[in-house]
Amino acid sequence: MSGSFIGWFAITGQLYLILHNRTESVPETLMRFFTFFTILSNIIAAVYFTMLLIKPASRLGKFLSKPASETAIAVYITIVGLVYNLVLRFIWAPHGFQRFIDEMLHLIVPFIFILYWSIFLAHKKLYWKNIFVWLLYPLVYIITVLVRGIFSGYYPYPFIDVGKIGYSAVFINSIYVSIAFITVSLIFIGITKWMNKS
Repeated sequence: MSGSFIGWFAITGQLYLILHNRTESVPETLMRFFTFFTILSNIIAAVYFTMLLIKPASRLGKFLSKPASETAIAVYITIVGLVYNLVLRFIWAPHGFQRFIDEMLHLIVPFIFILYWSIFLAHKKLYWKNIFVWLLYPLVYIITVLVRGIFSGYYPYPFIDVGKIGYSAVFINSIYVSIAFITVSLIFIGITKWMNKS
């Protein structure tokens, strides 16, 4: 229950902040809100905890409760925490309520989900081939953001801002992030393999 509440509170808080401080129209601001991988991944995690709480037997609940789905979410939310705390934290210094919400989205929610996964999900069976499916979400995400950026000129993160660093740098950064995704995925699957052997 705490995972669901904290997740939705953080998402709602960030939505309030981006609307309150907007410099564009409401529709454009909302579009930008949903271009953040952090927001999308936190929504997925919040939906998971919510469905687990209220409708675990529903079609969506059953899909999200599959071992591959649960660990995919763990991978995505782990990447959210890693990228922010290892890269973005040093170029972004929010204050007040914004800092509080940022910590929830990039630190607290990832910690809760990883802890939950470690306790309740790490023993479930996974396959190395799951990685290929897990990579579809970040792949579709980066393509969508880059295509939208061509028309809007807006990119949610500095390391994929084509207007400032160019396509070559964005491509290289995307390779780095892909390696991070694959590495984290391998670690999670490796843990489940080890847990099932012991």
